[in-house]
Amino acid sequence: MDTLSLQNKYNLKELELNALLEITQSINNNLPEASLYKIYEFTLRGNLNIKRLALFVMDQTWSCKVSFGTSTNCFEQKLPEDFLVTKVLTQIDDRDDVFGEFDYLIPIYHKASLLSVVFVGGINAEDEESKKSSTRFIQALTNIIIVAIENKKLARQQLEQEALRKELEIASDVQQFLFPDSLPYGLRLKIEASYLPHDRVGGDYYDYVPINQNQFLICIADVSGKGIPAALMMSNFQASLRTLIRQTPNLVEIVNELNYQVLENAKGEKFITFFAGIYDHKLKTLVYINSGHNPPLLITKDDIIELEEGSTVLGAIHPLPFVNEGFITDLDEFLLFCYTDGLTETANEENEEFGPERLIEYFKENRHQDLKKIHQDIIINLDGFKGDNGYHDDITILSCKVDL
Repeated sequence: MDTLSLQNKYNLKELELNALLEITQSINNNLPEASLYKIYEFTLRGNLNIKRLALFVMDQTWSCKVSFGTSTNCFEQKLPEDFLVTKVLTQIDDRDDVFGEFDYLIPIYHKASLLSVVFVGGINAEDEESKKSSTRFIQALTNIIIVAIENKKLARQQLEQEALRKELEIASDVQQFLFPDSLPYGLRLKIEASYLPHDRVGGDYYDYVPINQNQFLICIADVSGKGIPAALMMSNFQASLRTLIRQTPNLVEIVNELNYQVLENAKGEKFITFFAGIYDHKLKTLVYINSGHNPPLLITKDDIIELEEGSTVLGAIHPLPFVNEGFITDLDEFLLFCYTDGLTETANEENEEFGPERLIEYFKENRHQDLKKIHQDIIINLDGFKGDNGYHDDITILSCKVDL
């Protein structure tokens, strides 16, 4: 081998070492992915004088990250499936597409996973041995870059997952604050609630608000959608309701204002089903409005009534097209059973829903049971009914019992 050839080989090795050093420093400096791809391109194109190259990377889908030297822009090309089964460096022959302009295909694996595919053409080398050495270097350099970028992706995913975990914790705490700390369970008034969340953060809400020594409000609601947005929306809904009930006991005014606020906050993308009732111990009356919610059951000594009077759902349209107030008198002993649709829409293995009829049949025989026993019975019956099917929604049950 002559002196010139030796000098050329020496110069090439020096360029390769400098390229590795530059790439390593860039990775250590925590440069963004786009910058690493640019340095990779400059190194191969400028320092090592590679004529044609295309780097395809698996990033949810296969996409071209670096491309130069070809007649057609490889950024717009779809990676052919036959290249994805290649395990080793392969020479490319007899293709009439843009990939036929390359000499070699270099697959980049990490363990058993194919991370990227490099297409190389026009390697500046004096002999076949030098060309193979250059392809091995390109493979090593690409491996370093791709693994570094994969580590960046992994770190980013971990940060995103941690951020989501914290957001879910906050939203879960927010939802827990929606529920009353304690509910009355005395001689004249008993209130019991059960909440079975489907996800970590749901969109159900219930409340008990004493108004004065004679009156109290009881309510239940369900927001469309789940997760953090639903919890935050319901938190705002609760704050609005509690502010309004201090200002007026007029349910029509309250519901109209709540509807306006839900529509303003959600911009029509979410809505809330809502039931609220105000009972007066002295007058023995129940005033209620049902805004598109599953009708609660009012169980008296003589009858079981579904409370349906009210309006459409809140947050869909303003002003509400109608608001009807239900009014029941001479009500001194009763049981009010409220629930969200997760209860009645739970399906069994034959895709049959639990439905409100089973609740009505249960209360025909069990209206005098203790509230805690009623909740326990219904949950056990529901669990047996669904069989091996899972629950697909939050389930909230709220019961109120008034005795003389």
